[in-house]
Amino acid sequence: MPKKTKHAKHIKFPSELRFDLVSKDWVIIATGRAKKPESFKKEKRAKIKVSKKVCPFCNIETQKEPVLVYSHGKKINFSNRKPIPKKKIWSEVPKDWSTIVIPNKYPALLPHPKLEKKKEGKFYQKMNAVGFAELVITRDHEKHFPHLETPQIKEVFDAYQQRYLDLMNQPLVNYISIFHNHGVEAGASQPHPHSQIITTPLVDIDLKNALFNSELYYKKNNRKCIYCEMNVWERKVKKRIIFENKYFLAICPFASKSAFEVIVSPKTHSSYFEETSEEEKWYLSEAFGASFKALYRGLSDPAYNFYLHTAPCDGKEHPHYHWHWTILPKTAISAGFEIGTRMEISTIEPERATKYLIKQLK
Repeated sequence: MPKKTKHAKHIKFPSELRFDLVSKDWVIIATGRAKKPESFKKEKRAKIKVSKKVCPFCNIETQKEPVLVYSHGKKINFSNRKPIPKKKIWSEVPKDWSTIVIPNKYPALLPHPKLEKKKEGKFYQKMNAVGFAELVITRDHEKHFPHLETPQIKEVFDAYQQRYLDLMNQPLVNYISIFHNHGVEAGASQPHPHSQIITTPLVDIDLKNALFNSELYYKKNNRKCIYCEMNVWERKVKKRIIFENKYFLAICPFASKSAFEVIVSPKTHSSYFEETSEEEKWYLSEAFGASFKALYRGLSDPAYNFYLHTAPCDGKEHPHYHWHWTILPKTAISAGFEIGTRMEISTIEPERATKYLIKQLK
């Protein structure tokens, strides 16, 4: 047994470990080397520069034929028209289109009716990469989410939801990933704003863990949702909510995996993003817009990723899960410790980040 020192209780630790209730991960909040919120604003951002003349999305007719088109809130319906030859379909797209969904010209997966599994030796297995890969593109080359008004953001969510509904019943689609990369540090290959939709026959391991752990809590706690319980607590303590409206909360989570992480979550229990109502989408868009305005003003246009986690469309029931969007500003680079241990280090307390982001909305 190590000897106890007299002054052990007076030791000031340089960091704090916090437990993520859903993932069961521990994260390190490095309070000892915490940065001032304003310091993140001064950091230099790498920029991708592509002129509109050569931008593939500004010259949209060079891409694959669209599967969904919106023009200022109105969905353009091609289904009631006669079949349009591929060479002429772009002539049917209105010149004032505002959001468009196209198949990815360079997809990582391809649609196929059959999943072909193979083994290599005793241990290894592989299968063909079956799935859909699409891009959701907004018209303006310069306007990213922090610059969009609520109706424009709502149109993007309309496109996400419509394509989710269209794809979820396709063969071998058990999981639909919707995500967005902005900035060099976030892995964006094009500066023109665009999101991606990728389907797979598999459910990703992080979501699997979240489904498993939220189901355990659900069964042990009289069918209560762990996400709803956390939302109730956050509304009670009022330390980490940056924005709230009728249907949604935008929170810097207690166990934030990165500085200024934001989760946008429904206040009422809902397992499936695709079931979001028209009214709820307006409030979701408002919460998203507020979150991005705060991050843009407070961090001076940081690179970021955001992604959806929703109950998978695998034919199973998931009443215990609670869908949400996660926004991750790129404020640091994961190094050996984070990669090797899967234990993230954040250099600002979420409570401090929350206060700072709230100020940006005033």
